[in-house]
Amino acid sequence: MGRERTGGHEHGTHTVREDRGPVRYGPPAPWPGLPVLPELAEVLAAAADRAAPEPAGGSAVLREAACAYWARRGLRGGPDQVAAAPGTSPLLLALVAAHGGDVLLPRPCPASWIPQARLLGRPAYQVPTPAECGGVPDPYALLETVRRVRAEGGRPRLLLLSVADDPTATVAPPELVREACEAAVAEGLHIVSDETWRDTLHRPQDTVLVSPAEMCPDDVTVVSGLYGALTPPAWPVAVARFPGTGRSAARRARTLDILTALGAFVAGPVAAAAAHALGEPDAVTERVRRAAALQARVAAEAHRAVLATGALARPPQAGRHLYADLGPLRSRLAARGVTDSLELEEYLSARLNAPAPGGHRFGDELGALRVRLGTGSLLGATPEQQNRSLTATAPLELPHVAAALSIFRAALDELR
Repeated sequence: MGRERTGGHEHGTHTVREDRGPVRYGPPAPWPGLPVLPELAEVLAAAADRAAPEPAGGSAVLREAACAYWARRGLRGGPDQVAAAPGTSPLLLALVAAHGGDVLLPRPCPASWIPQARLLGRPAYQVPTPAECGGVPDPYALLETVRRVRAEGGRPRLLLLSVADDPTATVAPPELVREACEAAVAEGLHIVSDETWRDTLHRPQDTVLVSPAEMCPDDVTVVSGLYGALTPPAWPVAVARFPGTGRSAARRARTLDILTALGAFVAGPVAAAAAHALGEPDAVTERVRRAAALQARVAAEAHRAVLATGALARPPQAGRHLYADLGPLRSRLAARGVTDSLELEEYLSARLNAPAPGGHRFGDELGALRVRLGTGSLLGATPEQQNRSLTATAPLELPHVAAALSIFRAALDELR
């Protein structure tokens, strides 16, 4: 937890938590709740004696592994179209910096996107998402926003979106993705598609995920943070796939210049493990499959608990989280001193003993009582418990999972 500082009262009777607002205490990505895959740990350990740093944008081995990963998903291209960085934040920062103009984002959006645009001094405009999903803006609202920004003297040039979304845990239907992308391209916007969570679909046989790069290949840069499914969050690495055009080659070169200026190089041992994971050997694919199936069960149970209180939440389709709207419980929350998402974050984080970042972190209005609830913390407190959750045929019946879910339900039941 973050530090506390004394507020305006002389004897410190009023305190304000530093982690309630500043970016440096912003929420991490949803926690996986699982130990490091032993095979990946062995690869990283075997590369621990690497003394030479990785080049800017990643080694040829890492970039070729990323190309093969995307090719298996229908996105072909060469290693000269790929750049790697130590995490999605520096990579997206470099991408936004390499593109001129204003930035458009869905509302809500990942917690780091708005601070990155502000850090670069770029105006960022959020566009509402449709009722059925998050991550992709409503096409008509997008067109209206672009035209309004231009009428006010702005220069909208870049659209960030996420088909499998953080924070809403939804997957945008292909027809919506197509309409939004066609609207963006028609207005001269380049699209950055964050596909960090594409390999975490809860029901992959029933959910159709289509990358914008399949629809608009010359106008979409794809970004993937490997922490979504392939590598541990403690080993930061992300890869970007640029379109195969001359303009994109220049933007990739500019992105590499920015990553070099930032000193944003992937650590050698991490690069070795990342390349191995991107190759998707049997152990990695089995872990990804099992983890997604486990999160599907736990997230579905958490979703039922949210709805039982009278709150709202879209059914989670990907990731290890869900996004709840506690607006219907406003009067009961107000009786407990909770009147906005900042206070809701603190209230639920304390009762769940786990981060519950409020919607203001993701660009939602402060007065909206929305919160992202992670499910990784429900899988166990030790590697032994987490592995049992991963391999059990009935994980919800395990004592440690049942106890964690009981605490989760109790925190919400207080609001009934």
